[in-house]
Amino acid sequence: MNETEEPGNNSKKIDPTRIKSFIRRQGRATTGQRLALESHWDKYCLAPQQTFDAVHAFGRRAPMIVEIGFGNGDSLAAMAEAHPELNYLGIEVHRPGVGHLMMLLEHRGITNVRIYHHDAIEILEQKIPDNSMSGVHLFFPDPWHKRRHHKRRIVRPSFLDLLNQKLVAGGYFHAATDWHDYAKDMLTTLSADSRLKNASPTGDYCPRPDYRPLTKFENRGLRLGHGVWDLIFTKN
Repeated sequence: MNETEEPGNNSKKIDPTRIKSFIRRQGRATTGQRLALESHWDKYCLAPQQTFDAVHAFGRRAPMIVEIGFGNGDSLAAMAEAHPELNYLGIEVHRPGVGHLMMLLEHRGITNVRIYHHDAIEILEQKIPDNSMSGVHLFFPDPWHKRRHHKRRIVRPSFLDLLNQKLVAGGYFHAATDWHDYAKDMLTTLSADSRLKNASPTGDYCPRPDYRPLTKFENRGLRLGHGVWDLIFTKN
């Protein structure tokens, strides 16, 4: 959470647009993840302090899909492998997850993925050019289920301003969650933005598209009767 003090006042004023939607829970990396981090960092990871140039980063021109918070990278690797014609940019603050994704990329010979180990909002604001993203994925973000923490949810009006600035015309935003309360909250927020159009024919949620793989966690939840809600909105 970013806080700034008002001049001449000891109280702190919180800027809601700068509240972090994540907490860094680094955990311990496995031996394989540590080896990948040490051996392949320069091959896949981009430096946040340097200018981003997609052609230089990927070695080609292609539509770019950005995934915010890719976790351990299983889904991102699967999508990139299934769609070699697209460039995928993954952003994740969890260092062992970055290592796990690099292990997958090396093992499968996947070449169309690049990674930022950094705050996604800062990367979108400071590095990604306007009108350059063909799609943005946000799969199973932290729901911040306690009411007092709802302000930390990433899908809020300031985030939609950023999406509309960075997406190409006709580009899409795809979110998925297994928390119905968060799904309803996202649906309300997204539907209120006239710059975006819901891809659902019923005006609410979409069936899971084929390009989004089922994760082990999601499969286990579905077997237990838990729901999953996909929201897809396109930029007008």
